[in-house]
Amino acid sequence: MKHSSHLSRIDDRTIRWIGIPAFGIFIPNFTGLFGDLWLPDWMYWFGYIYFIFISWSIWQGNRWLLFKQRENMDWFSSPVRKLIILVAANVFYTAPVTVALIVGWYWFSGVGPVDWDAVQLVSLANVICVIFVTHAYETVFLIKERQTDLLAFEQLERARVEAELEILKSQIDPHFMFNSLNTLAYLIENDRDRALQFNESLSDVYRYILMNKQKELVSLEEEIAFANSYFTLVRIRFGDGVHFDVDIADESNKLMAPISLQLLLENAVKHNEFSEKEPLVIRLRLNNGWVEVANNLKAKYLKGTSRIGLRNLTERYRLLTGKEVLVEATDKEFKVKLPYLEV
Repeated sequence: MKHSSHLSRIDDRTIRWIGIPAFGIFIPNFTGLFGDLWLPDWMYWFGYIYFIFISWSIWQGNRWLLFKQRENMDWFSSPVRKLIILVAANVFYTAPVTVALIVGWYWFSGVGPVDWDAVQLVSLANVICVIFVTHAYETVFLIKERQTDLLAFEQLERARVEAELEILKSQIDPHFMFNSLNTLAYLIENDRDRALQFNESLSDVYRYILMNKQKELVSLEEEIAFANSYFTLVRIRFGDGVHFDVDIADESNKLMAPISLQLLLENAVKHNEFSEKEPLVIRLRLNNGWVEVANNLKAKYLKGTSRIGLRNLTERYRLLTGKEVLVEATDKEFKVKLPYLEV
């Protein structure tokens, strides 16, 4: 699992400005690396610069290793592997760098022969400090990830509630109900078979809405069945002025946001002019990870239209899949591409 770019880095400039010099000053004094050097000796002052450089090298190197491994691993998917690699990277980078640079200090400072006990002590102290600082970094990362997850959940929940309200507003609309009941009454008197079909489709539409309005994802198969139920109502009302062409061979293992296709069907009918001579043809296809809903375009002017439903649908898919809904419009065709998830 790869982390988002905004989580792979944190603003740690302040702690580095404080921590790197602090370790560079404290550790050589604590472990006696200055030997007999004291204030009058220029090597004493140069030593601070040198040890701060060692501190910087170890801090920056381990920081880079930490950020690189976070791009490919996380604690939830591979905790043991991550822990092993994290500790191994810290130890096998920190210890050799510390030993090499401390031995170099003895070589050119003139404080005496290499004190291997001091080298061992400094290496151990550096490894412990690195593990402590790495733990602090990981804690900050986990807190940021938790905050990001909570924010994403709140955004998704808000988008879901807004979608639910929009769906209920558009479907349980007095005009929709009035037209549906009038059509049903007409069919009962004139065409009992079509009246039964209309009544069953109307029941399926409302049943699906009530059952799935609070879900985040449903199967593509369910969505297509619901879209067909809704289109039955449209077809009975508009006759051969509207066609719905579904060309999907495999609906399995694919998930999408509920009541997505119905919204696009409704928009196509609402925003276009059509007749039996020049019908509206709505086509449903799968194309490389996208569900495509396209229709021939003969737009009509609608006063006060806001397209809030399409904007809301885009936000829901962005939160659910990390991808945007794509809208492609030409003079002759209007196409919406919905990303789906595979399981």
